[in-house]
Amino acid sequence: MTKKSILFFLSGIFIISCTNSISKSNSESNSKTESKMQSETTKGSFAGPPTIVYKTKADYFNLVPVILSEDKTDIVNYPSIKDVYYKGELAYPTRLSKGYLLDNRGVGENVAFLNISYEDYSKLSKTPSKEELMKMILDDEPLTEIYNCGSKFKYKNLIEDINELIENDKLKDCKNLK
Repeated sequence: MTKKSILFFLSGIFIISCTNSISKSNSESNSKTESKMQSETTKGSFAGPPTIVYKTKADYFNLVPVILSEDKTDIVNYPSIKDVYYKGELAYPTRLSKGYLLDNRGVGENVAFLNISYEDYSKLSKTPSKEELMKMILDDEPLTEIYNCGSKFKYKNLIEDINELIENDKLKDCKNLK
């Protein structure tokens, strides 16, 4: 055998051994990830859209929400005129027991409400600029309470289940965001 042949042969063995090692490592990693995902699912942790339940100090039910920066000097998230829909309908929150609301649009800790309704906003010819939206803010401290009750996918009947939490004073078991 020539030196070239021996070198080629050893290179092949090296590549095969590395591939087997990587394959085994990936397989173990995938197995651990799957096991972790199954474990989290059994504990009730689900991926998916969050269940945000909140109360406001006034009736902002039909007003468009935007999300402000921590210092409330900038809008960091706002809907386009086409984004104010949820499942083909205007994305009004869902009314729950005791004056609570279930978010369907994107309410969060730093929410502010604009002085324009979902209906009027959806009829605008174009989405307002951030500067225009800042001038439309009606209330930049509207929340009295806000909770994240986990993924919407963990509930069999979302509205019924959340109302049961409210009625049984169990919202405190959800993550309090304010």
